Amino acid sequence: MQAILSIRDLSKTYDSGFQALKRVDLDIRKGEIFALLGPNGAGKTTLIGSVCGLVRPSTGSVTVGGHDIVRDYRAARALIGLVPQELTTDAFETVWGAVTFSRGLFGKAPRPEYLEQILRDLSLWEKKDSRIMALSGGMKRRLLIAKALSHEPQVLFLDEPTAGVDVSLRQDMWALVRRLQQSGVTIILTTHYIEEAEEMADRIGVINRGEIILVEDKIELMRKLGKKQMTLQLPARLAAIPPALAGWNLALSADGHELIYTYDAKDDGSRIASVLADLAAAGVAYKDLQTSQSSLEDIFVSLLREAA
Repeated sequence: MQAILSIRDLSKTYDSGFQALKRVDLDIRKGEIFALLGPNGAGKTTLIGSVCGLVRPSTGSVTVGGHDIVRDYRAARALIGLVPQELTTDAFETVWGAVTFSRGLFGKAPRPEYLEQILRDLSLWEKKDSRIMALSGGMKRRLLIAKALSHEPQVLFLDEPTAGVDVSLRQDMWALVRRLQQSGVTIILTTHYIEEAEEMADRIGVINRGEIILVEDKIELMRKLGKKQMTLQLPARLAAIPPALAGWNLALSADGHELIYTYDAKDDGSRIASVLADLAAAGVAYKDLQTSQSSLEDIFVSLLREAA
């Protein structure tokens, strides 16, 4: 697929000597939702700031829609919307004034019907004449999104967009994100709610200590690195796993009433049939079974442990 955002050899070293980014290469596909995951201090915000013109990289290049962010910065930044973690604007400004001002910063012609629709989508229309200082924390978060969308960007950065917001707002925001994607907008998301990335993202990138350590389609990542477990409920306590089953990755629960088989998520199921057949041959009966699969969070934690 065509890349709308291309990052090449991007590094950032601050005056203190701290290297926040280390030769990052990354392509973001047009129209996808890309989740960038990493622990605190991994370089996520520095990377976003470098693309959006808030941080000056030490080396490397970034193009957005074919426009270099340094040589053709006006055209590049006009394609980008950024939802930062905190709202920094005039507290005495009204909601309507804030979004119209943001649109005007990019030289866009007035389009009040478009701004009205954004505010309605974010349940802010009734607050359009309210001053920002009077808004709740959740409403301020919605206003951040409205400001970022005011100039009709093609690439939208969401930096921890649902941190500290309630469940209802979170669901509204993700419904809006889905509609934006369907309209062709590319979404780059950072979040500590990894279940959100698992639910929303098309591809996953993991950054740690300033380096991209993995970029993968979400489904393929879950298939390749995920683990599955089959738990067998035993009708009677089993003292030990029979020697005939030693070749399988089996574990016995502490109370001896559960037998747990762990296997790769990419397994097509043929090994399960073999395990059950060997259990029957060894005289091990079971009364129930259930399967579970590791989450994206499990995979993320495992990747960081390996990197460490």
